[in-house]
Amino acid sequence: MVGGADGEGIWGECDPNEPRNQRTRSSIVVEAESGKRLLVDSGPDLRTQLLRAKIGVVHSVLYTHEHADHVAGLDELRAINRMLDAPLPLYATDAVMKELAARYSYAFRPWSGNGFFRPVPEPHLVSLTDRVRVCDLDLELFEQRHNRIPTIGLRCGDFAYSTDVEHLSEEALACLDGVKTWIVGCFQYEPHIAHAWVDLVIEWCKRLKPERTILTHMGPALDYEALRRVLPEGIEPGYDGMVLSL
Repeated sequence: MVGGADGEGIWGECDPNEPRNQRTRSSIVVEAESGKRLLVDSGPDLRTQLLRAKIGVVHSVLYTHEHADHVAGLDELRAINRMLDAPLPLYATDAVMKELAARYSYAFRPWSGNGFFRPVPEPHLVSLTDRVRVCDLDLELFEQRHNRIPTIGLRCGDFAYSTDVEHLSEEALACLDGVKTWIVGCFQYEPHIAHAWVDLVIEWCKRLKPERTILTHMGPALDYEALRRVLPEGIEPGYDGMVLSL
């Protein structure tokens, strides 16, 4: 986190010399066999993330919710518009789309068709529990709770992604039933009002029995190596730049 007596950050329990503790905001890109890429959330680190991962283009964006750490890189999407030479499809709930349009009103103005000097989204509304086909991917969305607001979880075949969640309903757990690879947000060891914690994720995994669970959205209490040593088999911490082949 920004701060620290020397200005080099507040690392909490994390070893600053461990590269896998150097975390940017949570986001993923899911690439279909066709090569089409879906970006899930565009946080304020988006430019750095795409350049570092050598991802030059994505073809659609899905927003899980409206919090700034998941949407504040929206302006960087104008570079994607230029690569596509077209408006960029954005998928979000009506509430989230309205919030984006309020914060980034300039981006949601009608496009003249003359260049991309600002991001140009092509809005597509989804519900929290839709089934949609995006970027040649069949997605099943499910509702999660993130303290006072809902967030979108997504499943694609045997893979699922659940960021910013502290409660999963029976319906959401049913949607996750049989998943083999699950990326799930886990903020700290102790219970948290808005994010899952280590013991809660372990409890979920005992029920769902995924083959592989990867933790994301980790806070400064969760050192990579210390966490890896105490997690049960099949659960592991993720890290920036991690690539999964499914």
